[in-house]
Amino acid sequence: MPMTIPPQFDAQAIENKWYDYWMKNNYFHSVPDHRTPYTIVIPPPNVTGVLHMGHMLNNTIQDVLIRRARLQGFNACWIPGTDHASIATEAKVVAKLKAEGINKTDLSREEFLAHAWEWTDKYGGVILDQLKKLGASCDWDRTKFTMDPDMSASVIRSFVDLYNKGLIYRGYRMVNWDPEAKTTLSDEEVIYEEQQGKLYFLNYVIEGTDDFLTIATTRPETIFGDTAICVNPNDERFSHLKGKKAIVPICGRVIPIIADDYVDMAFGTGCLKVTPAHDINDKTLGEKHQLDIIDIFNEDATLNSFGLHYQGRDRFVVREAIATELESMGALAKTEIHPNKVGTSERTKAVIEPRLSDQWFLKMEDLVKPAIKAVLEDNEIKLYPKKFENTYRHWLENIRDWNISRQLWWGQQIPAYYYGDGKEDFVVAESLEAALIIAKSKTNNFELTIDMLTQDVDALDTWFSSWLWPMAVFGGIMNPENADFKYYYPTNDLVTGPDILFFWVARMIIAGYEYTGKKPFTNVYLTGLVRDKQRRKMSKSLGNSPDPLDLIEKFGADGVRVGLLLSASAGNDIMFDEELCNQGKAFSNKIWNAFRLIKGWEVSESSLQPESSTVAIEWYEAKLQQTLIDIEDNFEKYRISDALMGIYKLVWDDFCSWFLEMIKPAYQQPIDTVTFDKAIEMLENNLKLLHPFMPFLTEEIWHRLAERKTDEALIISTWPELKPFNANLIANFENTMEVISGIRSVRKEKNIPFKDSIILKAVNNDQFSTYFDAVVSKLGNVSALEYVSEKVEGALSFRVKSNEYFIPVDGFINVEEEIGKLNEELRYTQGFLKSVQTKLTNEKFVNGAPEKVLEMERKKEADALSKIVTISQSLMSLKKL
Repeated sequence: MPMTIPPQFDAQAIENKWYDYWMKNNYFHSVPDHRTPYTIVIPPPNVTGVLHMGHMLNNTIQDVLIRRARLQGFNACWIPGTDHASIATEAKVVAKLKAEGINKTDLSREEFLAHAWEWTDKYGGVILDQLKKLGASCDWDRTKFTMDPDMSASVIRSFVDLYNKGLIYRGYRMVNWDPEAKTTLSDEEVIYEEQQGKLYFLNYVIEGTDDFLTIATTRPETIFGDTAICVNPNDERFSHLKGKKAIVPICGRVIPIIADDYVDMAFGTGCLKVTPAHDINDKTLGEKHQLDIIDIFNEDATLNSFGLHYQGRDRFVVREAIATELESMGALAKTEIHPNKVGTSERTKAVIEPRLSDQWFLKMEDLVKPAIKAVLEDNEIKLYPKKFENTYRHWLENIRDWNISRQLWWGQQIPAYYYGDGKEDFVVAESLEAALIIAKSKTNNFELTIDMLTQDVDALDTWFSSWLWPMAVFGGIMNPENADFKYYYPTNDLVTGPDILFFWVARMIIAGYEYTGKKPFTNVYLTGLVRDKQRRKMSKSLGNSPDPLDLIEKFGADGVRVGLLLSASAGNDIMFDEELCNQGKAFSNKIWNAFRLIKGWEVSESSLQPESSTVAIEWYEAKLQQTLIDIEDNFEKYRISDALMGIYKLVWDDFCSWFLEMIKPAYQQPIDTVTFDKAIEMLENNLKLLHPFMPFLTEEIWHRLAERKTDEALIISTWPELKPFNANLIANFENTMEVISGIRSVRKEKNIPFKDSIILKAVNNDQFSTYFDAVVSKLGNVSALEYVSEKVEGALSFRVKSNEYFIPVDGFINVEEEIGKLNEELRYTQGFLKSVQTKLTNEKFVNGAPEKVLEMERKKEADALSKIVTISQSLMSLKKL
């Protein structure tokens, strides 16, 4: 053990040392054994992502839970990993190739995937290495990637299984099309934003007449896809148009005027242009009235040949150009400013285009039922905070079939194999070889060969792989009898953000019950968003998101962890301020200095213990037990921030500010062996409580306190046990603290040096315990503590509740000067009392003020009256000197 202790805690000097030590000794690794498992699976970040403040918060909480479980004797297993993030990763690879002059369309799938894997190998895993800087104690030997061969095999097996159960089907549907990513999105991946747009009133000429119908639309560019005009059959304004036709401006297409109750007569002009290829409601009308379907857009949302002279131009660019042309030909009646809710891609932010397409869907109506029951009825899975149950209910009770296909190459390729030109000429299988066998059987064509089969070009939605995460990481999909799966599943806690409560959490619950009949986890802790001091969401564009690694370098990992957690109550957004990390760093230094103080004491061979130390130890042991009860309660309710604050106060206030002062030996005097050993024991208990929150600092001090073998490291030590304690000790010491504070206030106000001992006389009206009198004497430098029945004349006084304390002042102060000060303080307090009583006798104020305000004013009155009594008594005593 090093002989010298640095004066300052240097986080940079020890963080790598201890992380390497933990890794070298395999403390993070878990294998099934006789112990009860405690399992967490990491929400897998994007494989090419980098650490941001949300990751910092989320993973700090997970590490706190896993380190505490390890100390509690559980077989703690925290599975790390990354997600292949189809849309985000493919977009990055496409951008990289474009910068190199290569278009994705010029590559084969295999060539593109080679580039994608190269990108992933180069940048993938960076975020996991960054988590190590934070202190994350994941079982790195079990690291998973959603595109690992075994993980992909699980996804494919799941698809085949659900297809064979009749739950997956292929359908020609109106889907959400992301023209930037060039793929479909599920309904849940579309974010609706209020945008200020325009309403264009267009004139459609009635064929063979000079009359026209005026129709309002927010999208004049879609006129090229119009195949009808619809009116309400009960609308007398348009009854004469039954069976007539209209002419679409610019393109000159003649379209029927149809009648349907769907049209709201009171909305707009009462007429509706019908564009079946580009609106879900129009598609329904089109099917009902057997209208033509004209798709006017390319996959990048530029107009195709149906857009005539606007072909190849972007939908938004041509909008105003079309409006100008319509105006020039007299077809634009007017425009109005019009707020509109526009669907945007959650990933690329592009405006979504409704598009008809052949896609793969998963039926959700029956699959969702066990997930609703588990959370909302049986309470088998608990959400923290509970308020998110309403969000969960809304999503699941309004669920629609899940569009699981994506027009991407990066991801698990859909295991459907086509053997002919018909839409139903396909089979679904886990491999090409298995597909051939099924296809031969289905077609009764035994001449089929592998090269006659073509696999579906689409990839599966990324969420279709991550919804299997808690099972797949343990091999549970491929082999439900897998020993790891049977031991570690179901997992215990999930820590994630409420923004993916449906995308990921609900779907994992659905998958868990579908494949195992069991919940995937018991508790879901939903963190808030990390915002800046102005309550803005952190983002690169605003420049308000600090680099987490810079914070760690500046404040130390422990300081950052504490700073984040002190402000992070479950489900509530965090107003992040670097000052919080500075507070965490200051706490690290406080603990370090307490350790240095204890180790700096000379220890005598004597076991003779002062009474003040005896009672101090008894009190602190009780205080630690009381705090431990609160900590356990807060952990049980997932109030991690409150648990840390309880430990923070215990260490900063009770241990450093009181306990160490109570047992500290006199200047240049040694401390007895019994007290010293107990001080070390108390410090070690503190370190155990602190370790999940501050792993680096605590492991460093732990090893400096004594020589430790590898099986004695703090990381695998034991969490303090709950034991019976004397609550009266704690209550009694609260009074003692006030007495000591009273003495210190008098000394400070009257400039009585601490080295000068004083006499303290007390009228014990409240029958305070005298158990801690030795502590009062030590911390107040009281040479004599005497209990009296009458007020002491010629003394300074103070009150604690109804108890009165007197300090004879002979020789300590200038009496005349003190009388002047007290008279001035008396006049001020009397004036203050008068202003409070004026309020309380004002009937209008009393009747109109909230009860809490009245309580506060009454307390001010009582405090002022008590203070006046104390000052008056002090004046009487001084005047008698």
